[in-house]
Amino acid sequence: MKVKKKEHDENNQTVVTEFLLLAFQVSQDLRLLLFCLLLVVYYGTLCGNLLIITLVSIRTNLHTPMYFFISLLSINDILLASDIVPNMLHILLDNGGTITFINCLTQFYFFGISEAFECFLLTVMSYDRYVAICNPLRYTSIMTSGHCVILVAISWFLGFSISLINIVTTSELSFCGPNIIDHFFCDLVPLLELACSDTFIVQLVIYLQSIPVIFIPTTIIGMSYTYIILAILRIPSSTGRQKAFSTCSSHLIVVSIFYSTLFSVYIFPTKGQTVTISKILSLLYTVITPFINPIIYSLRNKDIRKAIQVTLHKHVIW
Repeated sequence: MKVKKKEHDENNQTVVTEFLLLAFQVSQDLRLLLFCLLLVVYYGTLCGNLLIITLVSIRTNLHTPMYFFISLLSINDILLASDIVPNMLHILLDNGGTITFINCLTQFYFFGISEAFECFLLTVMSYDRYVAICNPLRYTSIMTSGHCVILVAISWFLGFSISLINIVTTSELSFCGPNIIDHFFCDLVPLLELACSDTFIVQLVIYLQSIPVIFIPTTIIGMSYTYIILAILRIPSSTGRQKAFSTCSSHLIVVSIFYSTLFSVYIFPTKGQTVTISKILSLLYTVITPFINPIIYSLRNKDIRKAIQVTLHKHVIW
């Protein structure tokens, strides 16, 4: 597949204007099977998350901070999957495909926004559960509609700003070849490996950003659930403890899946980790997690299940 390059007159170097994404270099039958599976997963992601968004919008009993945050998580999951999966499906069918430098940075930008926003949103959701369980009498006065909107607005702003910094620093790098990205989307690590110029500034920015994006949120989440568990253990009745834990168990599962894959890829990658393993781990948080999030919240949340039953019953009857 021919890749376009242009001559840089000043230093007589070729500047890459397109990258070749390899995705999964396997047999045609396996690629078709993977294409079908990922297409089903993407369709399920759209349907499941749209269902959550619709239910939270139309059911008045779901007009609470917790479900407001869950609906925003669903919106973010749709954006993340739509940024990655359609192009990946196209690449799978063609056994590789090119992406322009601008489109590559654009994909990376929206990917960064989604990942950063989810980190902050999961932190906000843990704080919401902390207030609900540890300070139930003050919950309505603390988690007001205005307070929730401000927390979400700050999360979006931080997500856009942090991702913009990454794009600006990455765009300053020189790419003079090779231009082959052994991945299914434009991620940071493969791009840095192809850069011809010094990547110290970009890596420094990423390390500094990991403090507000990953380490501070995980610390807040860890502290929140420590206080939540201690508060639950002080509840005298087993029924009360079970009810209290059920309100945050779904969120805890989502947090565990999201951060475990995120840490394994970006923070503490396994020594000798192969490209294939890295791709599989990337699939987990870019494709699989947005698919299973609505399943976790619908199957483990009685309010969501009841809303689904009522809505289905209403439409079946009428």
